[in-house]
This record gives sequence, C-alpha cells and structure tokens, in this order.
Amino acid sequence: MIPINDLLLFGLAALIMVISPGPNMIYLISRSLSQGKNAGLLSLFGVMCGFIFHILMVSFGLTAIFFAIPYAFLVVKFIGIGYLLYLAYNTVTSKNKIFDADQNLKSDKPLKLFNIGLMTNVLNPKMAIFYLSFFPQFIKPEYGSILSQSFQLGIIQVIISFTINFLIVISAAKMASWFSKKPIWLRIQKWFMASVLTGLAVKMALTKAK
Repeated sequence: MIPINDLLLFGLAALIMVISPGPNMIYLISRSLSQGKNAGLLSLFGVMCGFIFHILMVSFGLTAIFFAIPYAFLVVKFIGIGYLLYLAYNTVTSKNKIFDADQNLKSDKPLKLFNIGLMTNVLNPKMAIFYLSFFPQFIKPEYGSILSQSFQLGIIQVIISFTINFLIVISAAKMASWFSKKPIWLRIQKWFMASVLTGLAVKMALTKAK
C-alpha cells in the first residue's frame, strides 16, 4: 500500500498535469464548441478509455520488468528522471495553441466520437512513455505488489483527469474565453508546471532503491 502522503503528492502532480493546456484539452474544447456538450462527453469517455489502456499496459509491463530484470527499477528510475526534465524543458519552450482549437469540426456519429477520443490516446506513444517514467517514482517494492500500486496510481489519475476534463467539456466556451482574456495564466502555468516536473525529477533522483 502506497503511503497517503505519496498518494496526495501524486494526486497533486496529476492535477497539475491535467490543467495544463494540451492536445486533450484542445480536442475536447473543439468538440464541445462545434457539436455541443454531448459530443464533448462522448469524446471524453473515449479519451478516458485511452488512459485506462495505457495504465494497464504500463502496470503489467512494470511488474514484468521488475521481476524479470535485476536492477530494472533503478534503470527505469533514471530514464524517468531524464524524461521528466525533458517535459519540464518542453513545457517552458512549447507554444500552447488552446485558442486555435478548431470550432468548425464536422459532425460525427456517437461511436466515431468515442473512437476518435480513444485512438487519440491509444496511438500516442508519449502517453506510454509518460506513465512509464512517472509511476516508478511513487512505486516501491517494499510497499507490496507492483501491480496493485500501479493500479492505485492509475485510478487516482483517471479520477482526477475525468473530473477536470468533465468540467472543461461542460464549460468549454467559458474556458476558451477565460484563457484568451488572461494569457498571463499560460505563462504562470508553464513555469509552475516546469518547476513541479523538475522537483519530481529531483525527488526521484534522491530516492534510494531498497
């Protein structure tokens, strides 16, 4: 069982990640503005299923790696450090295009909306890399089953992502307007997000394998 303090820290990190304007937010706002709330919600369910797919793959993969390869946890740890620092750098240098969301997307049927949201996540290799580098800093063999710990983190991440994205869908127009009127938020968010990612990388580096 992962200690509550670590779970709270992970939850905070997951929250910061989901409120960071990115492809998912842009896609959900676009669908909601162009086809309405129901289309946005269907797209959201597809996106969430994509998260679950990656979480399952990474959870079982971490379990297999840690049991099959000596010192694998240490290797994954340092890969994660590098990736988190890369994310921090990319966060500061990237240009968010939240205001360029296409509001004229053609209407699609419910199943297609779901499938597009699903495949947008499933076919994104960066999601798998993110989970593979993010989870290990909160997972420790002494806490018990690697698989159960991964599921714990996955459930927390999905709940937080769904809640925030649900709010985004039902208030898409207000969200887009708010961001466009307060661009300073994007600059603050960039540096805050980069600081959090760098802090997590440092935390991971200082954690000793037992």
